[in-house]
Amino acid sequence: METGDLAANMLFLGVDGGATKCRARLCASSGARLGEGAAGPANIRLGLEASLGAVLDATNLCLRQAGFSSADLSRISACLALAGATEPADLAAAQTTNYPFARTVITNDAHAACIGAHGGEEGGVIVVGTGSIGWAQIGGRSHRVGGWGLPISDEGSGAWLGCELLRRVLWAHDGRMAWTSLLKAAFAQFESEPHAIVRWMSIARPHDYGALAPLVVDYAKRFDPVALELMRSAAGHIDALASRLIELGSERLALTGGLAQHVKPWLAQQTLAQLIMPAGDALDGALQLARAAVGVPEPHHL
Repeated sequence: METGDLAANMLFLGVDGGATKCRARLCASSGARLGEGAAGPANIRLGLEASLGAVLDATNLCLRQAGFSSADLSRISACLALAGATEPADLAAAQTTNYPFARTVITNDAHAACIGAHGGEEGGVIVVGTGSIGWAQIGGRSHRVGGWGLPISDEGSGAWLGCELLRRVLWAHDGRMAWTSLLKAAFAQFESEPHAIVRWMSIARPHDYGALAPLVVDYAKRFDPVALELMRSAAGHIDALASRLIELGSERLALTGGLAQHVKPWLAQQTLAQLIMPAGDALDGALQLARAAVGVPEPHHL
């Protein structure tokens, strides 16, 4: 088969595996979207097998939507951009796994988000979702700021907000701070029982903490004092990520992730002045990396 025919016959899969859900998009060589799918969390730091199971679930949804079957997996060049793939041991484990694809590139979700946000050009990104991380591509090098995972990092993220909220619920229960409507609402989710929080905490994953973040966002709109404090604090942490990326040489920053638009109004003016509208998302970045892995250029009409 000629090289051109081979490229025309190839399929490209981009996967954005986050701590809350895994998204996948399947495209033809022309760039046409053939299918999209979503499945459960894909943070490989918290479980490689379960994460890759979510990847395959989302991939199979793409194939069915496109009218293909598992027989077509061998035509796919895939880029799996996975949460947790920033850590060397977890990345190595993912890279040495056997995949059903013709070619598989493993990277982290922040890297793909940065590629997607800037169309492959230099720049930085701050991902504010279940977790948080700053990432920049400058002078052919990758720079990472934060994103080391709960409980020690990921400040300003949805999971961090949920954790800080429950901390304050327990403070209020102890009498160390005043109850507010937000704190009462969060406590009610645990039947107003502090030991229920402790039991839950022993098994909770980042996406469980992140599920509490919408409560904070909602009550901030009602001017609840604790919600306001938490949103200001979250924004301060995101400002700190932005400041460091700017120090590293990133002149353009994109803000992405499920919490991004909620935290944006709270950011400092110097951060806002550096923000650009993302050209694309982590799926776009993953697809670009999947094409680059087999030397197929980006289609001009995309």
